[in-house]
Amino acid sequence: METTADGLTFRDATDADVDVLVALIESAYRGDSSRAGWTTEADILQGQRTDPEGVLAVIKSPDSRLLTVERDGAVVACCQLEHRGEHAYFGMFAVSPQLQGAGLGKVIITEAERAARESWGVREMHMTVISVRDDLIAWYERRGYRRTGKMTPFPYGNERFGIPLRDDLQFELLVKELV
Repeated sequence: METTADGLTFRDATDADVDVLVALIESAYRGDSSRAGWTTEADILQGQRTDPEGVLAVIKSPDSRLLTVERDGAVVACCQLEHRGEHAYFGMFAVSPQLQGAGLGKVIITEAERAARESWGVREMHMTVISVRDDLIAWYERRGYRRTGKMTPFPYGNERFGIPLRDDLQFELLVKELV
């Protein structure tokens, strides 16, 4: 566990965190509660963003870490780091909607990048973002990520990833060199 100057504690998730983390991720992206923050996907996707099985799989995977972020004993954010050879994958990033817009995300992504470098010696962080999420992509670009133009299709028909409200969804790969 590591505590930052602004009172955040970072630790790896455990099985006991699954329900809290699923609720956090859902609240940040789906449904009316997500509209309290700016990362909502409620206008492009309905249904679930993740499920207990998906979160538990990340926790149990030997190549992944699910960083859990607490403030005053309460879980306020999380993100997945996955070791993929020469790079790390960053995903499942969620900040409590009530705390979005206050700089918390910047602190967390910086810590995630540091942890990936130190844990695995990787020199790049990769992530995929739904390509129509211009505001979110711009936020990542301000953090040093660059658009690659490499797209992968959205898994239409698989409700485990949500129920699309548009027919033009795809994921774009964003990459950042970690120095």
